Amino acid sequence: MEADLNGESTSEREIVVTRSIEGPQRLVFAAYTDSSHLSNWWGPEGFTTTTHSFEFRPGGVWDFTMHGPDGTDYPNWIEWLEISPPGRIVLRHGSHSEDPEAFTSTVTITEQGGVSEITLRSVFNTRSQRDMVVEKYHAIEGAEQTLGRLANHVSALLKPTTESGD
Repeated sequence: MEADLNGESTSEREIVVTRSIEGPQRLVFAAYTDSSHLSNWWGPEGFTTTTHSFEFRPGGVWDFTMHGPDGTDYPNWIEWLEISPPGRIVLRHGSHSEDPEAFTSTVTITEQGGVSEITLRSVFNTRSQRDMVVEKYHAIEGAEQTLGRLANHVSALLKPTTESGD
């Protein structure tokens, strides 16, 4: 069992959320890595996202604001640490580049029979930080809702487009 300097195991400091998504791995990966897709699904239900800058490459940054349904703005900053298409992304996520509370997330996407399984594993600096985001920000429910919105977005991308005949 991996432990940090405080003697806490990684499992005590992490949140893991998994979801099956009807659709190919390459499409789920594209939806996770293109800012035009991200703005359609990123965040829990009722949230919207405004991207300020986006550079998808190792060392690149996504600077964005999440807008809560109550009008609260949440600044966000992600640095892409590792990108291995179409199945793995590692990122550092905080509210800004020097955020001491930033955490690391690993996104894995696997496919079997046209169904992709996406796993989001976020590791926090301490167990108390993990517990705080679970309680104060409802991080587990938020991650589940976010992956649900991703599943809906991928489903919409797979639907054939039809012309309306007025």
